[in-house]
Amino acid sequence: MTQALPAEQRRHMLTRMLEIRYCEERIQELFLENVIRGTTHLCIGQEGVSVAMAASIDAPRGDTVTCTYRGHGHALALGITLESMLAEMMGKEAGCCKGKGGSMHLTDINLGLIGTFAVIGAGLPITNGAALTAQIKGTGAVSVSIFGDGTANIGAFHEALNLAAVWKLPAVFLCENNLYGEYSAYADTAPVPNVADRALAYGMASEIVDGQDPELVYAAIQRAMERARSGEGPTLVEAKTYRYKGHSRTDTGPYRPAGELERWMQRDPINILGERMIADGQLTQAQFDQMHKDAQQAVQTATEWAMAQPYPPYEAILEDIWV
Repeated sequence: MTQALPAEQRRHMLTRMLEIRYCEERIQELFLENVIRGTTHLCIGQEGVSVAMAASIDAPRGDTVTCTYRGHGHALALGITLESMLAEMMGKEAGCCKGKGGSMHLTDINLGLIGTFAVIGAGLPITNGAALTAQIKGTGAVSVSIFGDGTANIGAFHEALNLAAVWKLPAVFLCENNLYGEYSAYADTAPVPNVADRALAYGMASEIVDGQDPELVYAAIQRAMERARSGEGPTLVEAKTYRYKGHSRTDTGPYRPAGELERWMQRDPINILGERMIADGQLTQAQFDQMHKDAQQAVQTATEWAMAQPYPPYEAILEDIWV
């Protein structure tokens, strides 16, 4: 076990994980109610990676983050509010992207989130661009790119890692290996047992971490961030995690082996941190239960607020575009 985080930071991470969990569950319900349209990709089960990443980002310094279409948790962890998130899901003007981005395109420059991307691997070269900017300007900022295990099999991954290594860019490549690229098991699509094994080809530092333990993930990302800030170049961090839901909202996960989901749910990141805090005398079971209720209520209140907000006017379709 790595050094324990302060109780206040632990509580913040636990609170945010609960909000992410209940927000994701509510988003699924809103789809079934036809309040949210299109598709969505939930991160339920992967909340530990989101909060650990966010705790490492210094947005005022210029740190940036890019991530995938499974980015609701990352956005919330970085500080996008429940109200702004849910309004965006509903296509409302009060959303973080004025209702124009929806589930797969979340951005808030002030929080360091320069985009969630629907195209597999699209964020990696953009992360390199942000890292190069920081390197040239000497700001000390670091750029983090979050992606799934399936991304490690496409060209943009190899091109981005190769260039980042050659130029020693201040970047962290954070892979959320949830065992499945859409519906295909990682073991069936890659010739190496770990995504992190690929770092060797680029002379890049790498680390594998238990993605269900937020404190371990935080420590691993911190080491990578320090390496980047000190001019030692990029790191590939692989967090072993699991998504409880299918790839997207219509996927029931029939490709999973029997018992696999149940085994992973026994190592839930929320329970791992909550039970550790209880064992350390920083939280009682009653307080933990109340935190669950508070998060559920916060999500419900935000949902009701977002539903009452107006849609953007028709003329807004001509705003925020290049001509």
